[in-house]
Amino acid sequence: MNPSTALATVLVDELIACGVRDAVLCPGSRNAPLAMALHAADAAGRLRLHVRIDERTAAFLAVGLARSGGTPVPVATTSGTAVANLHPGVLEAHHGGVGLILLSADRPAGLRDVGANQVIDQSAVFGGNVLRLRHEFDLPQSIAGQNARWRSMTARAVAAASGAAGRPGPVQLNLPLAEPLLPDGDATSAGGAADWPEQLTGRGGPWTAIPVSRDPTWSIAAPQPGERCLFLADLTWPGAGEIAAAGHPVVSEAGGLAGSRVLAAGIHLVADPGFLHAHRPDRVIVLGRPTLFRPVTALLGLPGVAVDVVDATTGYADVTGTARAVAPALAAATGPGPEDWYAAWRSADASAARAVSAVLGHHDVAASPVLARTLGSALAPGSTLVLGSSQTPRDIGMFTRPRDGVRVLANRGVAGIDGTVSTAVGAALASQGPTAALMGDLAFLHDLTGLAIGPHEPRPDLTIVVANNDGGGIFGTLEPGEPAHAHAFERVFGTPVGAELAPIVEGLGAEHLMAVTGDEVADALRETVTGIRVLEVPVTRTDLRALLAEVREAVREALAAG
Repeated sequence: MNPSTALATVLVDELIACGVRDAVLCPGSRNAPLAMALHAADAAGRLRLHVRIDERTAAFLAVGLARSGGTPVPVATTSGTAVANLHPGVLEAHHGGVGLILLSADRPAGLRDVGANQVIDQSAVFGGNVLRLRHEFDLPQSIAGQNARWRSMTARAVAAASGAAGRPGPVQLNLPLAEPLLPDGDATSAGGAADWPEQLTGRGGPWTAIPVSRDPTWSIAAPQPGERCLFLADLTWPGAGEIAAAGHPVVSEAGGLAGSRVLAAGIHLVADPGFLHAHRPDRVIVLGRPTLFRPVTALLGLPGVAVDVVDATTGYADVTGTARAVAPALAAATGPGPEDWYAAWRSADASAARAVSAVLGHHDVAASPVLARTLGSALAPGSTLVLGSSQTPRDIGMFTRPRDGVRVLANRGVAGIDGTVSTAVGAALASQGPTAALMGDLAFLHDLTGLAIGPHEPRPDLTIVVANNDGGGIFGTLEPGEPAHAHAFERVFGTPVGAELAPIVEGLGAEHLMAVTGDEVADALRETVTGIRVLEVPVTRTDLRALLAEVREAVREALAAG
């Protein structure tokens, strides 16, 4: 067996032994040994292979698979710009704490720095502080004795991607593969030829066992009797509903979708200066990395409010520099806080929610907040909802009604719009229940290759809801949307493109539906989906700023009235 084939075979076998169940492959010549090894593992039912023609799409597909499935996912590419095209997904994995294993094929060292074809410096592509681990395998002329070395490093890489160093993230294994790149045709060499002194496959576990664990005694103190403690959860924090059910006020970036006892109008309460002044907490416990709402950041910077963070101790968010303690776990809760203080937050939440409902009652799904509320209510129990960036998650956080049974996923590591379709496809492939995604038209168009799935590839059951306002809706709600900038706004911020989605979607082999009423949206989401369906909902953006201002004023009046 030639060295390149041997390395690829051992590497894939060890990844499987370490728990890898999905792998993503982009076609190329230099990574042909990986392609053959992954194909053989897929054919044997040892892992599930996903082939994509675009490396950026492949990286985000792997991000979605890893986010949803909880296990690191490898992405195999050829050399050169193929590796560079992984960078957006690598950044998301780094900042979002997602296990990604980059298998970057490379030319041998002798072909570097001499002007050879398709050669770049693959050691510097991702910078110096993004990867949890980077290693370049040795490919000697004789492969005798390499089994242990290759397997041990692969186990080390999987552990690093899983968070052995404190936080999951991307790792890079660079493979300088030399010709011949394919098996030599001798059938006996594929499973252990005479030149291979050790068995290639079939072991019971990883060569090096590296546990990924957290010290349960290292935790943030739970609320103490009499302590006015407010919890702030990020968009995807999974346990916010349980904390709220125990009798603590919880504000989540996922709004009502975080759980039936979470303060569904909590973002509105935090944004109201009068209410917050009268009901200021003694301590805020931050769950994860909330980044969506400016009033949340302002609250964390208030003098006299202690801030503790429940998150990995590397890469945690502390924009205001006020975090007092950081730990990966929360100590067991001691029961609800002061009854009158908790009751005040619950009462205010009910008042604010009624004010929001009264305003939205005059609008239909052409208003994106109403679309978010309609979608949130229509999702089946046990659903996974993948959210795009910009206005989409903000509408979910501010306008959904309280409910249980929805898992929210999103690429909030660097909050880009790229890779949203691919992430949703990956999440759906790794989910057990129904999966839907909500994104704007620009995010959808930015990742059209996420729908370019070949006929031999696993295809998920997924509904992608596209809020089509022909442009960037969020900018109208921010400083660029002020009247003083109206002369330039539409061209450089609104950025309409006028794309007709139906022929694009159908041309890529997915189903397209149009919905213009709330009932049509709800009915489509309740249907059983086979394959990928794109549900386009036309929404407006020119009146969004005014609608949000109307909601703020209605909430302010409701809270002032008590």
